[in-house]
Amino acid sequence: MLAKKTVKNQITLPKRIVQDFPNVEYFDVRKEDDRIILEPLKTDRAKQVRAKLAALKITEMDIAKAVAWARKK
Repeated sequence: MLAKKTVKNQITLPKRIVQDFPNVEYFDVRKEDDRIILEPLKTDRAKQVRAKLAALKITEMDIAKAVAWARKK
């Protein structure tokens, strides 16, 4: 199957491929060697992580402090 890049750097994924990912809106895009890798992101996983953080009472401020601490090293 082929996918053509437009002048606006857009690519339409073939229908035969995307039909296997029915509820996916977003893809993580990365480059590995000379390849472009698309990995489907499931939004419900993000919701699970947010729920876990809330249950542990971890706030955005806690995360910001942890990132600042890690960057000092």
